[in-house]
Amino acid sequence: MITSSAHLEELRRRLIVSFGAIFLFAALSYIFAEQIARFFMTPLFLASPTLVKLVYTNLTEAFITYLKLAILLGIIFSIPVLLYELWMFVAPGLHGNEKKTVLTVVFWATLLFAGGACFAFFIVLPRTLHFFMGFANPQLTALPKLSGYLTFVARTSLAFGLAFEIPFLMVAAAKIGWVKRSYFSTKRKYFYPAILLLSVLLAAGELMAAVLLCLPLFALYETGILIIKLFTKKPVNNDVQSTDLNNNE
Repeated sequence: MITSSAHLEELRRRLIVSFGAIFLFAALSYIFAEQIARFFMTPLFLASPTLVKLVYTNLTEAFITYLKLAILLGIIFSIPVLLYELWMFVAPGLHGNEKKTVLTVVFWATLLFAGGACFAFFIVLPRTLHFFMGFANPQLTALPKLSGYLTFVARTSLAFGLAFEIPFLMVAAAKIGWVKRSYFSTKRKYFYPAILLLSVLLAAGELMAAVLLCLPLFALYETGILIIKLFTKKPVNNDVQSTDLNNNE
């Protein structure tokens, strides 16, 4: 039996590893912050070919923006480590076969997050930026600020990455036994409006980004239902089973 002091020590060790991973990836990201920022600017320049550079209006804005970008990337790149440490922290309370699923859990959760972030960057951002930059005209010049633009890109990518975890969370809830096998398929009328609201909140009220987010989320929700049906066992009806036994007797 694990004592409370040992449990706290285990938590402390897991947190140290997690923060160490974030710090390491953040430091590496800051070294290449300028190149990363230039890569993030590519969709904007493609959406508005006449735009050749961004601006910053405060002396410390560029430094603070690169620092925030590095910290955010440090968290994102550390997600596999964070998921592993979290799972191993709760592993002592799980059965042996559940502990073996750690690699599967980390793999699929990371893959879904990466898929969501890539979907945001390569599909959603170009269309959204093209729409917003389309308001520029001879009387109206667009001068995007460095901090505002990179925050928009990071927020959008992070929002889509987290939102794409929906199928994973659905399957995990069903496998653990928190909800019944048929729960999500019978509660569509509640979850679909919730997905719409979540899309608006994650997109910070930007209509086009919210629409482009909610559509794949509907598809992911249905995918989660399908996976649950494929990989969870249908519960046995005890009443029917006992009736069959009585009939056989």
